[in-house]
Amino acid sequence: MRDIRRRSILGGALAVPLTAGLPTGLASATASTTTPAPAPAPTPAHSTSAPDAEALRTAIAGLPDANATAALVRVGGTDGRWRGSSGVHDLESGRPADPDARFRAGSTTKVVTAATVLRLAHEGRIDLDTPVQHYLPGLLGGRFRPVAVRQLLDHTSGIPAGDGLGTTFEEVYAHRFDTLTPQRVAASAGAKEPEFRPGTRQHYLNINYTFLGLLVERVTGRPYACAAARLVLTPAGMRDTYFPATDPRILGPHNRGYQAVRGADGTTEFLDVTEWNQADRFAAGDMISTTADLERLLTGLFRGRIVPRPQLRQVFSVPSDITGASYSAGGLQRFESGGKVYWVKSGGRYGYNSAIAATRDLSRTLVYSVNSTDAKSEDANPVIVRLITAALK
Repeated sequence: MRDIRRRSILGGALAVPLTAGLPTGLASATASTTTPAPAPAPTPAHSTSAPDAEALRTAIAGLPDANATAALVRVGGTDGRWRGSSGVHDLESGRPADPDARFRAGSTTKVVTAATVLRLAHEGRIDLDTPVQHYLPGLLGGRFRPVAVRQLLDHTSGIPAGDGLGTTFEEVYAHRFDTLTPQRVAASAGAKEPEFRPGTRQHYLNINYTFLGLLVERVTGRPYACAAARLVLTPAGMRDTYFPATDPRILGPHNRGYQAVRGADGTTEFLDVTEWNQADRFAAGDMISTTADLERLLTGLFRGRIVPRPQLRQVFSVPSDITGASYSAGGLQRFESGGKVYWVKSGGRYGYNSAIAATRDLSRTLVYSVNSTDAKSEDANPVIVRLITAALK
């Protein structure tokens, strides 16, 4: 592959693969199938100790290393706040990472999409129990039973994944400047056989939120990005967040992203993957944001400033009749750890991992962006594991 640059700072080949999201086994975290009934402005039900500043600094110290080139972290809540960053802006210059940098937020986009749909439901423009076939006729083939909008939100639709631009890093990297439209992705999924009868299983897939983005466009008559900005980004005060569409660049201040690959001689090399057209991710994962903006999203959403009641209840509503279900109709995942419940969403695009997490009462919040060197790996990135362990204890 061309444009690969070797870096000696990492001391040879990668020894540990990385995660695309929160490690599911962290601190014996377990998914729950219960459905809480939130209040719009909850009072903290428990006390969380103040953030351990020393543990957090240690968690992200020593970057760049084999696992990440930079980390941006915001820990907040009613029990205290901590801000920190480490690593470099880029491997060429080695200058410090910009703590206010923009980054690819990946699947945390789904929280914005879910909030947009729930706002439209509040306005009476979408009925969560109406089949998506009513709003998008012809996009799902005749083999599909009616799929309620709610089943797209909580990943119980049974719609299979759509086609992509490859299955390996090498394949998708070769097409990184090509455009695969969400309409083509949705059409390819709708032409396949259903995975299961709607409402009987939960399978997290981007395709559900691709359909939701197209639904938003159909009912509003505006591009998804415009509708999401009006209904979610602006009320949340997310001034540095945007949707790049077919533009491969990250506009404004940002830290470079890298993917670790094996060179022909067996050494680890680092490929700059910052520029990438990710239009096919669309409403499922094509958002650029900052840690400050994602923190605003968390607090605004949980306090009821973005999704009004009764739709706010859906944000924390997990199917109670599906074994092992953990994803809510708000684009979040419910986890229990150490006797506390956290609502989480992670995201991973090549060069960038991010996540948001919070207790319902906002006594503890966490937002991070880690420039992982293998951001799409399913295995745990040690930097992220250390960070979550320090932040959510």
